[in-house]
Amino acid sequence: MNLRDKYGIPHDAVITIAGTVGVGKSTMTKTLAEALDFKTSFEKVDTNPYLDRFYDDFSKWSFHLQIYFLAERFKEQKRMFEYGGGFIQDRSIYEDTGIFARMHKEKGTMDPVDYETYTSLFDAMVMTPYFPHPDLLIYLEGSLESIIGRIQERGRPMEQQTPITYWEEMHGRYEDWIDNFNGCPVLRLNINDYDIVKRPEDVEKILDRIGSHLTKTAVYRG
Repeated sequence: MNLRDKYGIPHDAVITIAGTVGVGKSTMTKTLAEALDFKTSFEKVDTNPYLDRFYDDFSKWSFHLQIYFLAERFKEQKRMFEYGGGFIQDRSIYEDTGIFARMHKEKGTMDPVDYETYTSLFDAMVMTPYFPHPDLLIYLEGSLESIIGRIQERGRPMEQQTPITYWEEMHGRYEDWIDNFNGCPVLRLNINDYDIVKRPEDVEKILDRIGSHLTKTAVYRG
C-alpha cells in the first residue's frame, strides 16, 4: 500500500506550504512530494523581470512586482488543477496580499491607491468560489528564536546581512496573517515537533495528520 492510500490522502490533492523565511518550506515541499509521489510547484524567481528594479527602488516598483506575482501564482494555481492535482506547492498565493503588499502599504513603499487597486484585483481573482483553492494549507510555525537559528545555520549571505528586526517583523506579520486566514483549510505544524531531515520517520507522522485533517474537513473533489 502506498502512503497516499495508507493515510487517506487523495491522489488529486493540492497542498500548499506556507510560513516565514527559515521555517523549511522548500524541504517540506520536496519531502512530502517524494513521500506521496506528487509533483512540486516552486516559485520561479529567475524569470521575474521586476525583482532587480524592485530592490533598487521599493516605492517605484512594489506595485508592479506584486501584480506580477499575482498573475504568475494565479496561472500556476490553474495549471495544477487543470493537470489533475497531485501537487505540493511551495508558498501560497494568499501570502502576497496578506503580508507583503500590506507591509509595503503600511511602510509607505506602496501608494495607497495602488494598494487598493491591487487588493481589489486580488479579491476579484482569488477570493471567489470559482478560484481553485488548495485542499489544504500547511502552515509551518515556530518560535522566533528557532527560526533565526535556522536562518543563521544555513548561512545565506543576503540573509546574514539582514537585521534581526526584519525577521522579528516578518514573524509577527505571519502570525497575525495565519490567525485571521480563512481562504482554505489550515493545518499548523510546529517546526520543533518534527525533524524530517534527521528523523525521516517523522514524515509519516505528518502524513497521518494531513490525512486526518483532510478527512475532518471533507475536502475532496471526487
